[in-house]
Amino acid sequence: MSKKILVIGEAADGTLRNVSFETIATARKMASDAEVVAVVLGKEGTQAQAEEMIHYGADRAITVEHDNLENYTSEGYGQALLEIIEDESPYGVVMGHTAIGKDVTPKIASRLEAGLISDAVDVELDGETEVFTRPIYSGKAFEKKKIKEGLIFATIRPNNIPMLEKDESRTGEVTAKEVDIKDLRTIIKEIIRKKSEGIDMSEANIVIAGGRGVKSKEGFDSLNELADVLGAAVGASRGACDAEYCDYSLQIGQTGKVITPDLYIAIGISGAIQHLAGMSNSKVIVAINQDPEANIFNVADYGIVGDLFEILPKLVDELKAM
Repeated sequence: MSKKILVIGEAADGTLRNVSFETIATARKMASDAEVVAVVLGKEGTQAQAEEMIHYGADRAITVEHDNLENYTSEGYGQALLEIIEDESPYGVVMGHTAIGKDVTPKIASRLEAGLISDAVDVELDGETEVFTRPIYSGKAFEKKKIKEGLIFATIRPNNIPMLEKDESRTGEVTAKEVDIKDLRTIIKEIIRKKSEGIDMSEANIVIAGGRGVKSKEGFDSLNELADVLGAAVGASRGACDAEYCDYSLQIGQTGKVITPDLYIAIGISGAIQHLAGMSNSKVIVAINQDPEANIFNVADYGIVGDLFEILPKLVDELKAM
């Protein structure tokens, strides 16, 4: 194998996020003959996570377990990743464009004096050169970027590059590496999580989102019922969050989460440009709104004009019957 690409796994509550497997698929698109090396960091349980990365297409894996990796800090992760990159001398490094990826990758790239292409939604080859596609201007346009020389460093937006099929018979070497992680300026004693229950919105295939048109906290009960039927995550516009109908952890948009589900159902959302920046690249968009002139209909594949409080119960009943 002529090239080596590191893919950084990311776990939440001890379970690898789907974007970890999508980074493997990205590495394969970058160079089909490359050795794909998974990297998994944590306090414990990294062996099983490393093996799962191999099942999804990695050739081998490196694990680092340390007390200072129990919770993410940019210093702790940075020290571990820098040492692995120095040891492995990879051709490329790929990580998910998540809260952690957005924080740690610029710092590592800066230390290595390497270029960084962030928030990529696709990669293709132009001869032997990788060309990454990424959205710009709040998703209104796309640009293609490539790194002409040196280490290729990229983060990919979750739910855009399909993961490879899982093969539990696939095996590979898992190496436990010791890294002395020290001199941390930040120590996390406790994490108090404030997030919605259920499916992680950033990786959900279906997202149901409510806006000011939902009118109240109780109005979101119908959205949650629809989400339960479809196995979907629930999100919201900033207007709904500002009105205190739901928590800001559900906010989708320029100042919230940017998502790309297979199906996005916007309920009572007018379609402000800041909200569209967070969901306009969804594969199929369905809008339900009383106002036929609402901007959300300009990006929707399917639109329903009507009272959401009349439409949702009928929709839920029909889906349950199916």
